[in-house]
Amino acid sequence: MMFDLEKALQSANTIRMLSAEAIQKAKSGHPGMPLGCADFAFTLWYKYMRHNPKNPNWLGRDRFILSAGHGSMLEYSLLHLFGYGLSMEEIRNFRQWNSRTPGHPEYGHTAGVDITTGPLGSGFASGVGMAIAKRYFAAKTGLEESGLMNNRIFIIAGDGCMMEGCTSEAASLAGHLALDELVVFYDDNSITIEGGTNLAFSEDVAARFAAYNWRVIRLDNANSIAKCDAALAEALRSDGRPTLVIGKTSIGYGAPNKQGKSSAHGEPLGEEEVEALRRNLGMPAEPFTVSDEVRAFCDARVAELEKEAAEWEAKYQKFLEADPERAALIMSYVNRTVPENIAEELLKVAPVDKPVASRASSGAVLQRAAALVPSLFGGAADLAPSTKTNIKDGGDFSADNRAGRNIHFGIRELAMGLAGNGMALFGTAIPYTSTFFVFSDYMKPAIRLAALQNLHEIYVFTHDSFYVGEDGPTHEPIEQIAMLRTIPNLTVIRPAEAHEVAQAWAVALQAKGPVALLLTRQDLAPYDAETAAKVDVARGAFVVSDDEEFDIVLVATGSEVNLALGSAKLLREKGVGVRVVSMPSQELFLQQDEAYQEEILPSWCPCYVSIEAGTTYGWQRFIGRDGLAIGLDHFGTSAPYKKLAEEFGFTPEGVLARIQDHFVCSDEEDDECGCGCDCDCECDCDCDDKE
Repeated sequence: MMFDLEKALQSANTIRMLSAEAIQKAKSGHPGMPLGCADFAFTLWYKYMRHNPKNPNWLGRDRFILSAGHGSMLEYSLLHLFGYGLSMEEIRNFRQWNSRTPGHPEYGHTAGVDITTGPLGSGFASGVGMAIAKRYFAAKTGLEESGLMNNRIFIIAGDGCMMEGCTSEAASLAGHLALDELVVFYDDNSITIEGGTNLAFSEDVAARFAAYNWRVIRLDNANSIAKCDAALAEALRSDGRPTLVIGKTSIGYGAPNKQGKSSAHGEPLGEEEVEALRRNLGMPAEPFTVSDEVRAFCDARVAELEKEAAEWEAKYQKFLEADPERAALIMSYVNRTVPENIAEELLKVAPVDKPVASRASSGAVLQRAAALVPSLFGGAADLAPSTKTNIKDGGDFSADNRAGRNIHFGIRELAMGLAGNGMALFGTAIPYTSTFFVFSDYMKPAIRLAALQNLHEIYVFTHDSFYVGEDGPTHEPIEQIAMLRTIPNLTVIRPAEAHEVAQAWAVALQAKGPVALLLTRQDLAPYDAETAAKVDVARGAFVVSDDEEFDIVLVATGSEVNLALGSAKLLREKGVGVRVVSMPSQELFLQQDEAYQEEILPSWCPCYVSIEAGTTYGWQRFIGRDGLAIGLDHFGTSAPYKKLAEEFGFTPEGVLARIQDHFVCSDEEDDECGCGCDCDCECDCDCDDKE
């Protein structure tokens, strides 16, 4: 491969011009970063990054993450030049409706984009997850020794990424795990939106990363192709640590009146400055033009890349053919295979002979799931003994054991969530991550990005309500369940006991996107055999107890299903017909057809009650405006959980009292028969529920 420095510079300048023109046409965007990083990025894509434009999802490719996602035109220009099918028309339609060039790169939307980025630092942290997944896959399949899985994870990050806390969390973990496939370019241009970085940022980044056990390479002029080439050559000579290349760039490089200024960061250059850039770089007068020389230069390299990928594929196929059993294992990772009868298999190990916490039944089910699904692996934020998420005999993933199935993320929930995204994106893992439910707050940005990308991963959140008890309100989730339910594409499942837990895991393993499992600390009584036969978590809601004629429906989730059954018993003793519905997943229920929804929650029934140990927000869509939502719309407190249940009214007697207060007239002087106005009496009270 010939790397012509002059043609490489012409190509980098083409990236600058296309970026500036597209942003100017859109009248929106961030030109400074693409102009400043064009030299490094082109050198990387042309000479050092292993990729195949004809097969963007090629397993053997290096991954590229633009963590500074606002500089998306840099990536789109590269995708155009290297033949990823991103036409010039798409470049022209930057940030426009239905274009393949949205404001920030989106995975699954634009061929060649390996990850959705935008929130600064998120790409960096997800890159750490990609490296973990790659190491694990290679170690478990024997590909590590073959040399076929020596992929690198290349990341371009900026000052904003370095300031965000998720980068610090993830970098610390990566250094501890010695993930030397990580090569990060830090675009050190000393500019943010408000002005110079010295307004708020004066730390020694090199010293910080050295303390994290990273190798640091200083590149004093990253607007020199030759120096970028030398820095990348050094970066690829690993010493066993992840590598940070600190590259001094000039934001808006080449724009004579904007270079080095904060105004180049987040606004178009302006028509006059675009033309000044064109003259300064000696670019063609016609906008959106790639010279024949640059086109031929890139096309020649694409042909070489295709040949290199074909050679890799030939070696890979030979490796598979040499050992059919190993080949089958590899395919189980690549396809993330889950047995069709997974629910049946998981039910076999669900502990249903005595009351157990759903976190404990989940831990038992996880062991069987791990045996059946090789691609399933993950860990917790220093809470595995409490969340019951260790895979027994799975070993610990570490710098010395890449085949360990249990990842110790440390007390780093945000980095853990984002790393989980990267693990899913690498393409050979169904990752799970775990912590106490209240700390899902720390993971919200990661969960949102997982949902946005429809990533198949599983969140195991335990200690799911005020029943945490003595730890008090800081550890008692109240509003978190509503928060998760508002995230599009996320499935939330709160199982009531062990049978539901087994089916919930089966649903999560077969899902097409992210799933959150919400599990208890306290023990839950299992269903009897008759009730267990009715469980259908995949449909979101189902009847667990029913009278032939009923006047009220109790809808509950998780630990409150048993409470609903106890409350139903008291109502029946008063002659009231009751239906009890378990609704472990609102999202799955809403995906069912109207006929099923009507069958479970009939519109003719006048009285609906929801019972959940969390905020009542959102329950009106199921129980109606006049329904009774029993929950907790205030923070919890510190006390033994049984005392809290009593004080908060989460007992059968407490629920019955709430139902009577809400639906039944209590004015006994006006209610002559004393049974309440849900009958045919002629009382003169003002109760809205009078028949």
